[in-house]
Amino acid sequence: MNSEFNRIAQEFAQEQGLHLTDMQALIAILDADSDPDAGGEPMTPGRLRGQLNLTSGAVTACLDRLERAGHIRRVRDAGDRRVVHLHYADAARELARDYFRPLARGTEAARGRFSPGELDVVVRFLAEMNAQLVLLRRGSD
Repeated sequence: MNSEFNRIAQEFAQEQGLHLTDMQALIAILDADSDPDAGGEPMTPGRLRGQLNLTSGAVTACLDRLERAGHIRRVRDAGDRRVVHLHYADAARELARDYFRPLARGTEAARGRFSPGELDVVVRFLAEMNAQLVLLRRGSD
């Protein structure tokens, strides 16, 4: 399943002239942008660098590509002009929404074939698998 998700994301990236790292950055920026009421902060280049484990130069090159392609906006913080916030551009959000809409429909169709109880078990299993993968990754740091 992860491989198929990655293939779909890679196809989107290729159509947009982006690298896989660009897609990872877009997802991180979208996640930070999606729920400002949840107490989160907009993504910054420094936070993105840490999250993707990239050098400053690699992050700058990635952000330059994303900005040139119209996927993100860089906005200086009003209170501290040294701070740059990264936001997913509205037009790019629509583009991604249109591209991934069939995936969302397919996901909903698959979910509809299971009872709420069955889905609860699946969610518990996936959460436990994710927790184990995080532990494995942290153990190898």
